[in-house]
Amino acid sequence: MEERYALVVGGSRGIGRATVLELAKRGYGVALTYNTREGEARRTVEEAIRLGAPRALTYRLDASSWESVTSTASRVTEDLPWLNVLVYSAGILQVGRVEDLEPGEWDRVLAVNLSGAFYSIRAFLPLLKRAPWASIVAISSIAGQTGNVVAGVAYSASKAGLIGLVKRLAVELAEYGIRVNAVAPSFVETDMVRGFIADPESRRRVEEMHPLGFILDPVDVARAVVFLAEPEWSRGVTGHVLQVNGGRLT
Repeated sequence: MEERYALVVGGSRGIGRATVLELAKRGYGVALTYNTREGEARRTVEEAIRLGAPRALTYRLDASSWESVTSTASRVTEDLPWLNVLVYSAGILQVGRVEDLEPGEWDRVLAVNLSGAFYSIRAFLPLLKRAPWASIVAISSIAGQTGNVVAGVAYSASKAGLIGLVKRLAVELAEYGIRVNAVAPSFVETDMVRGFIADPESRRRVEEMHPLGFILDPVDVARAVVFLAEPEWSRGVTGHVLQVNGGRLT
């Protein structure tokens, strides 16, 4: 098997971290980006090495900044021969009603959740095109598919836009053999949603939203990402949104 390399944008914690570790278990050389949590990023790469990654690298990146993304892409190009897998897992949450949403917050959420995905795919595309095979997986959300969620309009719009981005890119990049897919989770046990399940009664209400009766673990989403990433399992799948939501949206 040829050397395989993966980059997870937003890989220091939560779903991104779980994805890095699942890829490490499968022998990928892994790279991850972080914005402010350098300590967590370093702990993640240390764990990735223990789990079998032949290489594990970290890069500081502000996903909302084209300059930051292109600068990081130049550094990654110096360190790795190609990328087989690009995962976009960076994201910030917004809650509250539209009449309380300030334009600056709208801009910030869209910049990270949607523009950051475009910036990353655009900047890392040359490395993906160098690989013997390549795929892109974006972490969307159930909030991009239904309005019946606790997330606010900026978050929902950004995640819906991410799905549109994936579907169009699946067509555009097919000529290079690059597959593009998304995973759309519901509630996942991460820092982002911990406030919604802080006490037993809140947790029970959230669990009952899901027909399967439990809140997802980050590894549940990470394994779906790896399924979509690897051609051994999903070589005919592109432009797809994989539902990982415990039956909440069917």
